[in-house]
Amino acid sequence: MKRRDILKSIPIMTLAAGIPGSIYKYDAFGKIKYAKKSIDYFEELGVDKVINASATMTWLSGSLMLPEVLEAINSTAHDFADMYQLQDKAGIKIAEMLNCEAAMVTSGAACALVLGTAAAITGFDSEKRKLIPNLPGKRPEVIMQTNHRYVFDQAITTTGAKIIEVDNEEEMHKAFNKNTVMALFFNAAESWYGIKNNISHEKFVAICKDHNVPSFIDAAADVPPVENLFKYQKMGFDMVTFSGGKMIRGPQSAGLLFGKASLIEAAKLNYSPHEAPIGRPMKVNKEEIFGMYAALKSYLEKDHDKEWQQWMDRTAKISAILDQMEGVETKVVIPQGPANVFPTLDVIWDTDKFKISGSQLYDKLKAGTPSIVTSKTIKNNMEFINVGVVLLQPVQVSLVANQIKKALKSSI
Repeated sequence: MKRRDILKSIPIMTLAAGIPGSIYKYDAFGKIKYAKKSIDYFEELGVDKVINASATMTWLSGSLMLPEVLEAINSTAHDFADMYQLQDKAGIKIAEMLNCEAAMVTSGAACALVLGTAAAITGFDSEKRKLIPNLPGKRPEVIMQTNHRYVFDQAITTTGAKIIEVDNEEEMHKAFNKNTVMALFFNAAESWYGIKNNISHEKFVAICKDHNVPSFIDAAADVPPVENLFKYQKMGFDMVTFSGGKMIRGPQSAGLLFGKASLIEAAKLNYSPHEAPIGRPMKVNKEEIFGMYAALKSYLEKDHDKEWQQWMDRTAKISAILDQMEGVETKVVIPQGPANVFPTLDVIWDTDKFKISGSQLYDKLKAGTPSIVTSKTIKNNMEFINVGVVLLQPVQVSLVANQIKKALKSSI
């Protein structure tokens, strides 16, 4: 008998349980249990562990999942689920928490942009779902403010839609025609570009309602404050998306799409587990859905004022260490919003005394042991670093401050 035939004859449970270092263990009833592992996969793969003193950047793996999220993932990983039922049931509970008509879990906010646009294009038309993004005739159109164009609006054109730019309310009114399927508002435009919206949230929604076309707001990174989860749907936006893997601290690969029931149901039809719609390659697994549900539940229940004070205490602790150095100044920065509204700390130094630029200090910290990633900042022709504190673990706060202090001292 060949080796592969012998392996085929061995029960999977026995085979898995017998693999050295396997995480799979079984009780007397054959149910999978998960043994505690001591393997350091960072070390095994040669991947550096990074201290995130920056922000919830995707390239830095977003944020760290809450213990409740890890528990939700681990406790649901060993059983199967009907994914149609899970998405529906989780959506009902999430919609109740967010006080909206309907909700669903997506594989991130970018996926939600694709699905929301697809929903606006196809509705409940099964033929359109099969043909998208190659629908016959003229391309569907999505209206955006010119100063809201951003790297992620490629998710819109992925559906085959064409983006129509407008600069004011009059142009927006004139832009609607029989091919218009949706209008998209990028909530963080003011934060990203430092310019005011030409069309306010309220006016944007009102114009869309005048033309009976759905409005969609991308608010991916826009909690805290927690109130933002409710703010935009109250304004009248038909669809809203938030990232799950940022400050909500769910799975990095999960997000939320919620709003008008008919649009969310149409979005589901364009998504996995349905076979071969446009959203099939972006599927979210059951553990991520459970994890996202647990993350949102925990986020809404937490004491946000207490958490804010903890962040402020971290900035004070770092400042207390760095401000002792002559020629070094720290300043707490709290953005006005609407995106990434949490405290960070500018660290500025006298470049005549410390012979190191902001970019050089950033690189030195990143290449150090441990690797610390901050943010590079330029203001008033001064280059320095900004330290994010919200993603630091408590034991890392003093460590980050002392590593910055050490790096600056070495440049004298």
